[in-house]
Amino acid sequence: MAGTKGLEGVVATESSISSIINDQLTYVGYDIDDLAENASFEEVIFLLWNKRLPTGAELVEFKETLAHNMDIPKEIIDHFRSYDVKSVHPMAALRTAVSMLGLFDDEADVMEEEANKRKAIRLQAKVPTIVTAFARIRQGKEPVSPKADFGFAQNFLYMLNGKEPKDIEVEAFNKALVLHADHELNASTFTSRVCVATLSDVYSGITAAIGALKGPLHGGANERVMKMLKEIDDPNYAIDYVKDKLANKEKIMGMGHRVYRQGDPRAKHLREMSKQLTDLNGESKWYEMSVQIEDYMKSEKGLPANVDFYSASVYHSLGIDHDLFTPIFAVSRVSGWLAHILEQYENNRLIRPRADYNGPTGQKYVLVEHR
Repeated sequence: MAGTKGLEGVVATESSISSIINDQLTYVGYDIDDLAENASFEEVIFLLWNKRLPTGAELVEFKETLAHNMDIPKEIIDHFRSYDVKSVHPMAALRTAVSMLGLFDDEADVMEEEANKRKAIRLQAKVPTIVTAFARIRQGKEPVSPKADFGFAQNFLYMLNGKEPKDIEVEAFNKALVLHADHELNASTFTSRVCVATLSDVYSGITAAIGALKGPLHGGANERVMKMLKEIDDPNYAIDYVKDKLANKEKIMGMGHRVYRQGDPRAKHLREMSKQLTDLNGESKWYEMSVQIEDYMKSEKGLPANVDFYSASVYHSLGIDHDLFTPIFAVSRVSGWLAHILEQYENNRLIRPRADYNGPTGQKYVLVEHR
């Protein structure tokens, strides 16, 4: 049987973490619309890992545990300072720092279930601290320590900018984290499961996932969306810009999706947050251009916006550097990666697919002096 390019449509495993059915995304059976409007990111992490929502007492304890584990080893801070941070992409820094975290964890190679859950907590808590510490060090600033009484989204923005964020900023960032937390068997999630299916450790699995996310065909679309919006700069030029790009056979980033045919259900939530935040900052042009581009692409090409499209203007409005957009994806998606890693360990089988060979056959070795 011929292989399927890109494994498109191939079912590689069973999972009870998330699903995409009839263009609707769910986490453990909860509709993404319901979670985006009502849940904190901490609730979603707990849901993905435990396959149920936490009780009130469990949520308080879980938030406290995450906050307690957010500090990172001084050696990682020193490592960031040891090289030219301005020439290093944040995804490369994150990949290396997460790998380094395993060196400072006494349980790194302990494969017991409870030890893996403790490592999951530590990783989930420390990834945002890594991202914000790197971001500040390259600006010549000191890293900001997390606050024990701040929630996950609030702490990230506080550690990044050094000031307490507005409520609407926390709401927007929390919503973005919820929407990006998991997405079935995407490239980075599949990579994490392939890695730990060898019974490699959690840190290796997350490092591998970050490596996959670093590729421009997976992460980075929202960074390029913002680059496009900056190039246009004026809503009056948005449609002409898109027409020129299409005429030159160039891709418009943030449009369409490999899995969704009728539209990404996550996009509408970030579209609304984009409107609110750009209005708040007096930069509504980013939202106006985005709407024009989406409407044109939908009518002309049948391609609606995906989650990356409006997350670009949301993150920009939060004062986040554009090359941090993909690391922020990782800050959220590490929750899903960890859920899949824990699930893989529960019922593990080495992932070893086959390949359709299409090379030459029947060849005979020729001594080197006769070649």
